[in-house]
Amino acid sequence: MQTGRFMQEMGAEHLRVALECEKKPPGAAGAGIGRTRLLDEPLWTAYVNGRKIGYAVRREPTEGDLTVMQLLRTVSVGAGVLPADVMGGGNGGEVQDAGDLAYMRARFDRVVGSRDSESFYMLNPDGNNGPELSIFFIRI
Repeated sequence: MQTGRFMQEMGAEHLRVALECEKKPPGAAGAGIGRTRLLDEPLWTAYVNGRKIGYAVRREPTEGDLTVMQLLRTVSVGAGVLPADVMGGGNGGEVQDAGDLAYMRARFDRVVGSRDSESFYMLNPDGNNGPELSIFFIRI
């Protein structure tokens, strides 16, 4: 899902993101005792407000990701845009090709339902209207 579309959806209503992965059948590698932790699953089917939008893949952070996190370390809550030149633009870096970067920092409540389900609810700093963003991780 494009960032602009994601931000439109978030501004219009409560946004629910569901990421589903499949349980491995008994006897399969990684099944049963010692099973992969839920958030370490490598492949997810992604849904936004009940509509399937594609797939998501777990990945390790890149140098560009770590640079952005370093730039945002003093931001506790808020949203904004980092211009491409602030993120290493001008020298042909990988981030420049992507253009400006929209970001959102917030506090989330984590709820663990079972070893096969976890949820994260973004808390509104104003304390009203409940969460604006909910992210569900489900192993089915």
